[in-house]
Amino acid sequence: MHTILLTIAFDGTNFSGWQRQNNAKTIQGEIEAALMRLTLLPTNLHSAGRTDAGVHAVAMTAHFSTESSIQPKKFQQALNRILPGDIRIVDAHQVADTFHARYDAKGKEYHYTLFTGDVVPPEKRLYVLHQKKSLNEKYIQQCLLTLLGTHDFSSFENNGSRDKTITGGKGAVRTIHHASYQRIEDEIYQFNFQGDGFLRNMVRNLVGSLLEVGRGKQNPAWLAKTLELKDRTQAGPTAPAHGLRLYKVFY
Repeated sequence: MHTILLTIAFDGTNFSGWQRQNNAKTIQGEIEAALMRLTLLPTNLHSAGRTDAGVHAVAMTAHFSTESSIQPKKFQQALNRILPGDIRIVDAHQVADTFHARYDAKGKEYHYTLFTGDVVPPEKRLYVLHQKKSLNEKYIQQCLLTLLGTHDFSSFENNGSRDKTITGGKGAVRTIHHASYQRIEDEIYQFNFQGDGFLRNMVRNLVGSLLEVGRGKQNPAWLAKTLELKDRTQAGPTAPAHGLRLYKVFY
Protein backbone atom coordinates (compact mmCIF):
# COMPACT_ATOMS: atom_id res chain seq x y z
CA MET A 1 0.00 0.00 0.00
CA HIS A 2 1.34 3.43 -0.92
CA THR A 3 -0.05 6.97 -1.06
CA ILE A 4 -0.23 9.21 -4.11
CA LEU A 5 -0.91 12.94 -4.08
CA LEU A 6 -2.72 14.45 -7.05
CA THR A 7 -2.75 18.11 -8.02
CA ILE A 8 -5.97 18.80 -9.89
CA ALA A 9 -7.20 21.67 -12.05
CA PHE A 10 -10.86 21.87 -12.96
CA ASP A 11 -13.57 24.02 -14.44
CA GLY A 12 -16.40 23.72 -11.94
CA THR A 13 -19.14 24.98 -14.26
CA ASN A 14 -20.73 21.62 -15.01
CA PHE A 15 -20.24 20.03 -11.58
CA SER A 16 -22.17 20.08 -8.30
CA GLY A 17 -19.00 20.92 -6.41
CA TRP A 18 -16.10 18.78 -5.29
CA GLN A 19 -17.65 16.35 -2.82
CA ARG A 20 -19.06 13.03 -3.98
CA GLN A 21 -22.87 12.92 -4.17
CA ASN A 22 -25.17 10.05 -4.99
CA ASN A 23 -27.25 11.77 -7.65
CA ALA A 24 -25.01 14.53 -8.95
CA LYS A 25 -21.88 14.93 -11.05
CA THR A 26 -18.93 15.99 -8.89
CA ILE A 27 -15.17 16.34 -9.24
CA GLN A 28 -14.42 13.75 -6.55
CA GLY A 29 -16.95 11.34 -8.02
CA GLU A 30 -15.46 11.57 -11.52
CA ILE A 31 -11.89 10.99 -10.32
CA GLU A 32 -12.83 8.11 -8.02
CA ALA A 33 -14.71 6.45 -10.88
CA ALA A 34 -11.64 6.84 -13.10
CA LEU A 35 -9.38 5.39 -10.40
CA MET A 36 -11.68 2.39 -10.07
CA ARG A 37 -11.37 1.77 -13.80
CA LEU A 38 -7.60 1.75 -13.44
CA THR A 39 -7.23 -0.27 -10.22
CA LEU A 40 -10.46 -2.35 -10.37
CA LEU A 41 -11.01 -1.47 -6.71
CA PRO A 42 -13.03 1.26 -4.94
CA THR A 43 -10.73 4.16 -4.10
CA ASN A 44 -11.37 6.97 -1.62
CA LEU A 45 -9.95 10.34 -2.59
CA HIS A 46 -9.14 12.68 0.32
CA SER A 47 -8.91 16.34 -0.66
CA ALA A 48 -7.47 19.46 0.93
CA GLY A 49 -11.00 20.85 1.10
CA ARG A 50 -14.29 21.17 -0.75
CA THR A 51 -15.48 23.56 -3.41
CA ASP A 52 -19.08 24.47 -4.16
CA ALA A 53 -20.90 24.08 -7.46
CA GLY A 54 -19.45 26.42 -10.06
CA VAL A 55 -16.18 27.12 -8.24
CA HIS A 56 -12.98 26.44 -10.19
CA ALA A 57 -9.50 25.29 -9.19
CA VAL A 58 -5.99 25.74 -10.52
CA ALA A 59 -4.37 23.37 -8.02
CA MET A 60 -6.67 21.41 -5.73
CA THR A 61 -4.79 18.62 -3.95
CA ALA A 62 -6.08 15.18 -2.99
CA HIS A 63 -4.47 11.89 -1.99
CA PHE A 64 -5.43 8.24 -2.22
CA SER A 65 -3.92 4.98 -1.03
CA THR A 66 -3.49 2.05 -3.37
CA GLU A 67 -1.83 -1.34 -3.75
CA SER A 68 -1.58 -0.84 -7.49
CA SER A 69 1.84 -1.09 -9.11
CA ILE A 70 0.98 1.79 -11.46
CA GLN A 71 3.55 4.55 -11.06
CA PRO A 72 2.34 8.07 -10.17
CA LYS A 73 3.13 9.59 -13.56
CA LYS A 74 1.34 6.71 -15.26
CA PHE A 75 -1.66 7.40 -13.03
CA GLN A 76 -1.54 11.03 -14.16
CA GLN A 77 -1.43 10.09 -17.84
CA ALA A 78 -4.10 7.41 -17.57
CA LEU A 79 -6.47 9.59 -15.54
CA ASN A 80 -6.18 12.40 -18.07
CA ARG A 81 -7.15 9.97 -20.83
CA ILE A 82 -10.25 8.87 -18.90
CA LEU A 83 -11.45 12.07 -17.25
CA PRO A 84 -13.54 14.71 -19.04
CA GLY A 85 -11.65 17.68 -20.40
CA ASP A 86 -12.82 20.00 -17.63
CA ILE A 87 -10.79 17.99 -15.09
CA ARG A 88 -7.01 17.67 -15.49
CA ILE A 89 -4.43 16.00 -13.27
CA VAL A 90 -1.50 18.42 -13.44
CA ASP A 91 0.80 16.43 -11.14
CA ALA A 92 0.98 13.09 -9.34
CA HIS A 93 3.67 11.88 -7.00
CA GLN A 94 4.13 9.51 -4.10
CA VAL A 95 4.06 10.88 -0.55
CA ALA A 96 4.57 9.40 2.90
CA ASP A 97 1.87 6.99 4.01
CA THR A 98 1.18 9.30 6.96
CA PHE A 99 0.43 12.26 4.66
CA HIS A 100 -3.08 13.72 4.57
CA ALA A 101 -4.07 16.31 1.97
CA ARG A 102 -6.40 18.12 4.36
CA TYR A 103 -4.78 17.85 7.77
CA ASP A 104 -1.23 18.52 6.56
CA ALA A 105 -2.21 21.63 4.61
CA LYS A 106 -0.69 24.82 6.05
CA GLY A 107 -2.79 27.25 4.09
CA LYS A 108 -4.61 28.09 0.85
CA GLU A 109 -4.80 30.88 -1.68
CA TYR A 110 -8.02 31.90 -3.42
CA HIS A 111 -8.64 34.35 -6.26
CA TYR A 112 -11.92 36.07 -7.06
CA THR A 113 -12.16 37.81 -10.43
CA LEU A 114 -14.31 40.74 -11.61
CA PHE A 115 -14.93 42.14 -15.08
CA THR A 116 -15.70 45.87 -15.05
CA GLY A 117 -16.44 46.56 -18.71
CA ASP A 118 -19.87 47.04 -20.24
CA VAL A 119 -20.04 43.68 -22.00
CA VAL A 120 -18.48 40.47 -20.70
CA PRO A 121 -16.58 38.59 -23.43
CA PRO A 122 -18.38 35.25 -23.90
CA GLU A 123 -15.23 33.22 -23.20
CA LYS A 124 -14.90 34.88 -19.79
CA ARG A 125 -18.53 34.77 -18.67
CA LEU A 126 -18.15 31.57 -16.60
CA TYR A 127 -15.06 32.78 -14.73
CA VAL A 128 -15.70 36.41 -13.78
CA LEU A 129 -18.35 38.35 -11.92
CA HIS A 130 -19.68 41.23 -14.00
CA GLN A 131 -19.10 44.40 -11.98
CA LYS A 132 -20.14 47.13 -14.41
CA LYS A 133 -17.92 49.85 -13.02
CA SER A 134 -14.74 50.04 -10.98
CA LEU A 135 -15.03 49.85 -7.22
CA ASN A 136 -13.80 52.48 -4.76
CA GLU A 137 -10.27 51.14 -4.41
CA LYS A 138 -9.39 53.35 -1.44
CA TYR A 139 -12.28 51.88 0.57
CA ILE A 140 -11.46 48.35 -0.58
CA GLN A 141 -7.83 48.67 0.54
CA GLN A 142 -8.93 49.95 3.96
CA CYS A 143 -11.17 46.91 4.37
CA LEU A 144 -8.47 44.49 3.29
CA LEU A 145 -6.12 45.88 5.95
CA THR A 146 -8.86 45.28 8.53
CA LEU A 147 -9.13 41.63 7.47
CA LEU A 148 -5.41 40.88 7.76
CA GLY A 149 -4.29 38.88 10.77
CA THR A 150 -6.09 36.49 13.10
CA HIS A 151 -9.81 37.03 13.68
CA ASP A 152 -13.01 35.20 14.43
CA PHE A 153 -14.68 35.14 11.02
CA SER A 154 -18.12 33.99 12.21
CA SER A 155 -19.71 36.91 10.34
CA PHE A 156 -18.47 35.36 7.08
CA GLU A 157 -19.14 31.69 7.89
CA ASN A 158 -21.99 29.73 6.34
CA ASN A 159 -23.66 26.77 8.07
CA GLY A 160 -21.82 23.48 7.67
CA SER A 161 -18.51 25.31 7.54
CA ARG A 162 -16.65 23.04 9.92
CA ASP A 163 -16.97 19.84 11.85
CA LYS A 164 -18.11 21.06 15.25
CA THR A 165 -17.75 17.51 16.67
CA ILE A 166 -13.97 17.82 16.55
CA THR A 167 -12.63 18.81 19.96
CA GLY A 168 -9.70 21.14 20.34
CA GLY A 169 -10.56 22.99 17.13
CA LYS A 170 -10.14 26.70 16.55
CA GLY A 171 -13.79 27.45 15.86
CA ALA A 172 -14.23 30.25 13.35
CA VAL A 173 -10.80 31.74 14.07
CA ARG A 174 -8.62 31.97 10.97
CA THR A 175 -5.54 33.97 9.96
CA ILE A 176 -5.36 35.89 6.69
CA HIS A 177 -1.73 36.44 5.72
CA HIS A 178 -2.33 38.32 2.49
CA ALA A 179 -5.33 40.15 1.03
CA SER A 180 -5.19 42.30 -2.09
CA TYR A 181 -7.29 43.85 -4.84
CA GLN A 182 -5.68 44.82 -8.12
CA ARG A 183 -6.16 45.18 -11.84
CA ILE A 184 -4.64 42.19 -13.61
CA GLU A 185 -5.51 43.24 -17.16
CA ASP A 186 -7.75 45.72 -18.95
CA GLU A 187 -11.17 45.79 -17.24
CA ILE A 188 -10.34 42.73 -15.11
CA TYR A 189 -9.72 43.03 -11.36
CA GLN A 190 -8.92 40.34 -8.84
CA PHE A 191 -9.19 39.79 -5.10
CA ASN A 192 -6.44 37.53 -3.71
CA PHE A 193 -6.69 35.93 -0.27
CA GLN A 194 -4.04 33.77 1.35
CA GLY A 195 -4.55 32.30 4.80
CA ASP A 196 -4.12 29.33 7.08
CA GLY A 197 -7.62 28.10 6.26
CA PHE A 198 -11.04 29.28 5.15
CA LEU A 199 -14.55 28.58 6.41
CA ARG A 200 -17.35 27.48 4.11
CA ASN A 201 -18.11 30.30 1.62
CA MET A 202 -15.79 32.57 3.62
CA VAL A 203 -14.07 34.06 0.56
CA ARG A 204 -17.36 34.55 -1.29
CA ASN A 205 -18.91 36.13 1.79
CA LEU A 206 -15.92 38.43 2.22
CA VAL A 207 -16.11 39.44 -1.43
CA GLY A 208 -19.85 40.05 -1.14
CA SER A 209 -19.23 42.43 1.76
CA LEU A 210 -16.28 44.11 0.05
CA LEU A 211 -18.48 44.74 -2.98
CA GLU A 212 -21.03 46.46 -0.74
CA VAL A 213 -18.28 48.82 0.41
CA GLY A 214 -16.69 49.25 -3.01
CA ARG A 215 -20.05 50.16 -4.56
CA GLY A 216 -20.64 52.79 -1.87
CA LYS A 217 -23.53 51.00 -0.17
CA GLN A 218 -21.48 50.68 3.03
CA ASN A 219 -18.28 52.22 4.38
CA PRO A 220 -15.08 50.59 5.65
CA ALA A 221 -16.12 51.12 9.27
CA TRP A 222 -19.20 48.95 8.60
CA LEU A 223 -17.03 46.01 7.54
CA ALA A 224 -14.81 46.38 10.61
CA LYS A 225 -17.89 46.44 12.83
CA THR A 226 -19.36 43.43 11.03
CA LEU A 227 -16.19 41.46 11.71
CA GLU A 228 -16.46 42.28 15.41
CA LEU A 229 -20.14 41.29 15.63
CA LYS A 230 -19.49 37.63 14.70
CA ASP A 231 -22.96 37.48 13.15
CA ARG A 232 -23.45 36.25 9.58
CA THR A 233 -26.75 38.12 9.23
CA GLN A 234 -24.92 41.44 9.56
CA ALA A 235 -22.55 40.89 6.63
CA GLY A 236 -23.09 41.29 2.91
CA PRO A 237 -24.44 38.69 0.48
CA THR A 238 -22.51 35.69 -0.78
CA ALA A 239 -20.78 36.52 -4.06
CA PRO A 240 -21.57 34.14 -6.96
CA ALA A 241 -19.51 30.97 -7.20
CA HIS A 242 -18.21 31.29 -10.75
CA GLY A 243 -15.81 34.15 -9.95
CA LEU A 244 -13.88 32.05 -7.42
CA ARG A 245 -10.82 29.87 -7.98
CA LEU A 246 -8.79 27.82 -5.55
CA TYR A 247 -5.32 28.84 -6.68
CA LYS A 248 -2.96 26.94 -4.40
CA VAL A 249 -2.71 24.71 -1.33
CA PHE A 250 0.39 25.17 0.84
CA TYR A 251 2.19 22.35 2.66
